[in-house]
Amino acid sequence: METLSSIESFVRTAEAGSFAEAARRLGLSPAAVGKNVARLESSLGVRLFLRSTRRLTLTEAGERFLAEVGGGLASIQGAVANLASSQGQPAGTLKVSMGVAFGRDYILPHLTDFLARYPAITPDWHFDNRAVDLIGGGFDAAIGGGFELPPGAIARQLAPAHRVLLAAPVYLAKHAPITRPEDLTQHDGILIRSPQTGRVRSWPLRTRDDQQATLELKQRMTMNDPEAACHAALQGLGITLVSTVHALPYLQRGSLQRVLPDWYVDTGSLSLYFSAQKLLPAKTRVFIDFIVERFREHRWAERFDARKPHEYLSQK
Repeated sequence: METLSSIESFVRTAEAGSFAEAARRLGLSPAAVGKNVARLESSLGVRLFLRSTRRLTLTEAGERFLAEVGGGLASIQGAVANLASSQGQPAGTLKVSMGVAFGRDYILPHLTDFLARYPAITPDWHFDNRAVDLIGGGFDAAIGGGFELPPGAIARQLAPAHRVLLAAPVYLAKHAPITRPEDLTQHDGILIRSPQTGRVRSWPLRTRDDQQATLELKQRMTMNDPEAACHAALQGLGITLVSTVHALPYLQRGSLQRVLPDWYVDTGSLSLYFSAQKLLPAKTRVFIDFIVERFREHRWAERFDARKPHEYLSQK
């Protein structure tokens, strides 16, 4: 019977298209992955890959073998992960990606409660505003919004992903009133570049009753981080557009105010992403349940909803 490591090396190499990338995903050396695949080919008596100096290509036998073992490997790994527990409790390293401010302000404060409930789990949390390669990066889960569903992953919606316009009271007091979207063209904008493309994206504004308008601000400055944009807005330097996740703390303190509170930008959903495998490791399953529970207890789905009354987004 072939070892799990040899089969896993084959599956990951087939997915990645190279020994080097498969090695990165598995935490092994390319040589070790190559030896595992060669050992598997020798044992089976068939060639699984056609090798060239530029690429690896599955043979017909390799494609057939991948189709037969690919799904089963995920189930076996899940079963092994569920058995690898401490006194029957979920255990192991939990690798999760989440946005910097979101993770720091909303998830990290609950870490003590999570570890008290699941002491055998070791968090390996990555704070990044970019979308990660969930499967290739070896992440158990990721929390984010505004990007497409990664291949091989499931998205569980947690809350709306809305953006709102913010400015400091001192800025609003010194400039012409803003009563409609067209007024924005005369105001300084603190614009945010996409971490994925490096570009400043143009967003359409909308209302609860589905009115739409173009969002146009004078480009006074650009930032690549929404928290930095909020800090620039605090200095009265202009108007910025950030997610309600970032906006909520400033609105609660009254240090920033919503501009055109009936208008917002809809970027989809804030979701929890995880592997589509049927048998999830216990550590991943309990993390998902914990996050969903906290969202429900703190009513974050409502608090992040820009369609709610302005007073609701501002209350503590």
